[in-house]
Amino acid sequence: MSTAQETLISIDCGTQSLRIIIFGEDGTVLAKCQIIYKPYTSPREGWAEQDPEIWWNALCKGVADIKSKYPDLIANAKGLGVTAQRDTVIFLGKEGQILRPAITWLDTRKAYGPYKPNPLMKAIYSIAGVYEKIVHAQSNGQCNWVQENEPDTWINTWKVVMVSGFLQYRLTGMIADSPSSLVGHIPFDHKKQQWAGPGHITSKIFPIEHDKLCEVVESGKPIGKISNLAAELTGLPAGIPVIACGSDKACETLGMGCLSADVASLSFGTTAGVEICTDRYIEPSRILPAYSAAVPKHWVPEIEIFRGYWMISWFKNELGYEERIKAIETGQIPEEIMDKLLDSSPPGCFGLMLQPYWGANLRNHYAKGAIIGFGDVHGRHAIYRAIIEGLAYSLREGLEQLEKRTGIPVKTIAVSGGAAQSNRICGITADILKRPLVRGVTTETSALGAAILTAFGTGLYPSINKAVKNMVRTEHIFPPAPDHQALYDGLYKIYRQIYPALKNAYKQIQEVTGYPS
Repeated sequence: MSTAQETLISIDCGTQSLRIIIFGEDGTVLAKCQIIYKPYTSPREGWAEQDPEIWWNALCKGVADIKSKYPDLIANAKGLGVTAQRDTVIFLGKEGQILRPAITWLDTRKAYGPYKPNPLMKAIYSIAGVYEKIVHAQSNGQCNWVQENEPDTWINTWKVVMVSGFLQYRLTGMIADSPSSLVGHIPFDHKKQQWAGPGHITSKIFPIEHDKLCEVVESGKPIGKISNLAAELTGLPAGIPVIACGSDKACETLGMGCLSADVASLSFGTTAGVEICTDRYIEPSRILPAYSAAVPKHWVPEIEIFRGYWMISWFKNELGYEERIKAIETGQIPEEIMDKLLDSSPPGCFGLMLQPYWGANLRNHYAKGAIIGFGDVHGRHAIYRAIIEGLAYSLREGLEQLEKRTGIPVKTIAVSGGAAQSNRICGITADILKRPLVRGVTTETSALGAAILTAFGTGLYPSINKAVKNMVRTEHIFPPAPDHQALYDGLYKIYRQIYPALKNAYKQIQEVTGYPS
């Protein structure tokens, strides 16, 4: 490797860790450092807060670690891009100081909400089947909660920013973010890819004064340059450009090379999801917007499974003691050892089925997780396989919904995220989705998406498409096994009946217990 090689720095700030990843011009990972932290603190039940300084300190520590080992990779950086978790809100005072802990996307506290439609509008919303969604959505607004419960904090708030906007501010001194990063309970019009006007529904249910909002910068365009102060604090070269990128999900989709609606992106992350990229604005369901893609003038309709592959961590921590001990003894990661559990039960798990609704969402307000079909043949191994199959059934349901909305059949599915490192999980998912799964050379696809935008934004490539063509490479293809399709098709039909059958029971459980609030 030549010391003169120009490099691209990606900052990927997730829920449980921040990663600094250095890429070459061809998309090769040259170095990386991961700083792990506790995902949140809970001062009260249901709260999920984080001190933003933890993210900034992780960035500084990660850069220092790489710089100590590979100083030339930092020195030769052509530019830097930030991708981060969505729907996590930070409140900054007029001196740029943090006013309170960030309220993360995992937080379940509820606001009353400011929007009270008149009887006529309430009737119209109810007939359209969206009134409950409006009530539910505004109750989840972090800014709504702060306005109602911490009015002094709100009065003193200079700017409301997302995680990417916060880190970019610390790096450049500029308050700006891309449309793709502005995903959350905020008044953003993704159809127009700009802040919503006063009559827009998001302005009514998530009201924020315009002067508290950041500047919107198109993905692939420069936000600013690394300031002298940021260079001193981080060790990054002063003056290199910081390019507007996108949220972790949007950059992940770009980093997998998904540029059209016939190629879907599967995220095997803390939140599982299926996305497509389209040049038409198509909402995945009523009142649920298609978020802005990391590619300008494109959108990524998506279906999410809240806390999707987090369930692997749950299983590992609650039921995977043997695998954790073996991992320590052998140096393997626990997930590799847990792959053996998947082979201890046959496809379909003798009828053990899991519905992976570990949290309510906009479509299913009272949803809870369910495991049904237990028998004396089922043990730990069957529960683990049922988790993986249940997630795949839910992803198939989302994929079919997106195909129905777009009218375009998905031919290929690209997969990424931590669980995508498991060949067995990829194989099972391909069987249930009945389509080939493609895995890239790197699992760091969110960071690669940011690097693609940074490469374009700094002039290394003349277009985003050209950057994708040169930087995204396939490592493995998982074809579906025809022997299992009849079984999985039959079980999938049963899976789709579980939520409708249990919906009323979930609602009654919530009314009796008050959980979720």
